[in-house]
Amino acid sequence: MAVAVAAAAVAGVLVITDDGKDSGAGSAADAVQGPSGPAGSGGPDGSGDPDGSGGSAGSAGSAGSGGSGGSRKLVTPAHSSGPDGTTVVIGEAGAGHTLDLYEDLRCPPCAAFEQGVGPAIAEDIEDGTYKVSFHFAAILDKNLGGSGSTNALSALGAALDVSTDAFLDYKAALMSAKHHPQESEDSFSDDDYLLTVSQEVHALRTNASFRAAVREGTYDPWAKKAVAAFDASGVSGTPTVELDGSPLRGSGGSFPVTAAEFREAVNQRIKDD
Repeated sequence: MAVAVAAAAVAGVLVITDDGKDSGAGSAADAVQGPSGPAGSGGPDGSGDPDGSGGSAGSAGSAGSGGSGGSRKLVTPAHSSGPDGTTVVIGEAGAGHTLDLYEDLRCPPCAAFEQGVGPAIAEDIEDGTYKVSFHFAAILDKNLGGSGSTNALSALGAALDVSTDAFLDYKAALMSAKHHPQESEDSFSDDDYLLTVSQEVHALRTNASFRAAVREGTYDPWAKKAVAAFDASGVSGTPTVELDGSPLRGSGGSFPVTAAEFREAVNQRIKDD
């Protein structure tokens, strides 16, 4: 699989920093390429990109196939905003910079990025270095079949409804080496599996509302709207990481794969500004 990185402008977001209602408690060299996009996506045959990192083409399409949203009423999680609630921004409102992350929860390279860089991003959010805007794709649902990308996003929406901390912690658990499935496996399509992973997050362990939302697919329509927003963004692959609208690159010319690479790229960009 190859890395396909493209840029997209993100506007009209609402920054959420509070924890909301009380809950009571692959390799990184590969990337998932999605629908055809602007410059910086794959080659003409979908097998490579301009920086020579190689790749696997994705097919254009509508929102993912997961979940049972169907004609169900759209319910947006707390701490979301924008059209259909698909804007998720976490960090201080006064932060002078915005980091945009484009990910597919089923994507192994996205999991590798989360494992290598996620803790540094969490620290930077806490320090107010930047706020983070999250964007989610369902490329593997389309390319390989299944519904894990979309179903996991629905569960992540249920965590977001609990608090922003629960969202970040659950996302980290889903993409951890312990729980993230192989690319060929669609483990995230199983609600029981998603609920098992949620036991890693203190705020979700005994949260009945969260568990019911996962079981009932409360946020399935929202997840499909979020995937549709990604498809319309012009970004063609995951993971894609941008700071203030421009891609961040690691030493290999692709996305940073370590915290050190990431911090160096961020610091250089902020210094240049």
